[in-house]
Amino acid sequence: MFTTVIFDLDDTLYDEIDYCRSGFHAVSRHLAESCKITADKIFDTLWQQFTAGNHTKTFNAALENLGISFDDIFIAKLVDVYRSHTPEITLPPDSKTVLEQLAGKYVLGLLTDGFLPAQQLKVRALGIEKYFKCIIYTEQLGRQFWKPSPAGFQKLLESLNENSQNAVYIADNPQKDFIAPNDLGILTVRIIRPAGLHKDLSAISKADLSAICKADLSAIRKADLPDVPSTAAQLTIRQIAQLPDLLKKL
Repeated sequence: MFTTVIFDLDDTLYDEIDYCRSGFHAVSRHLAESCKITADKIFDTLWQQFTAGNHTKTFNAALENLGISFDDIFIAKLVDVYRSHTPEITLPPDSKTVLEQLAGKYVLGLLTDGFLPAQQLKVRALGIEKYFKCIIYTEQLGRQFWKPSPAGFQKLLESLNENSQNAVYIADNPQKDFIAPNDLGILTVRIIRPAGLHKDLSAISKADLSAICKADLSAIRKADLPDVPSTAAQLTIRQIAQLPDLLKKL
């Protein structure tokens, strides 16, 4: 019997690209105060780099294109502006509906990686604290306990006084999200949001809800599927609105 539903945050409850856009706007406004380039032009350059796939040296490449000199200290300041800004993001209506539906039927938890101030500011901007009995920011445990470490999941289950076999975890990134909960015996569900930053990652889930809507879902957990990587979720959904029905079937 499932009693607990644990959510990831970024690209699970909202589109993380909206946060990225908000952060680049904040950095653009900051830069515009000290140079003769408009915030709009700076943002367009940053966004062009990011959407082209440069997610690690976005600031460096954009500043070079804009002709703005920089060093490591200058880049570190921009990173701080990005991470500490008050994000202009909102909770999507479908996510809000699902949280409201589930809050009265299950114990809800939230587990999120990332730099602490940024993650706390996201949660505050989305207005979702009220839905969760426990929120674990893995940064508070130590950066070595970011996923795929099991520490955050163990801490959350301990705080909720719950057994892993009674828990479901919903997240998006097959590179790190599902390794620990799979090992702990938590049922894992991958959500692939259309705008998700990790939607094209190739780890295949054990079953897609659209293909097993008439199947015995309880058998999925017991299936012997050695060809499925350990990083894969056990189930996949394409919309968060599918989650309540999936939980009913389970």
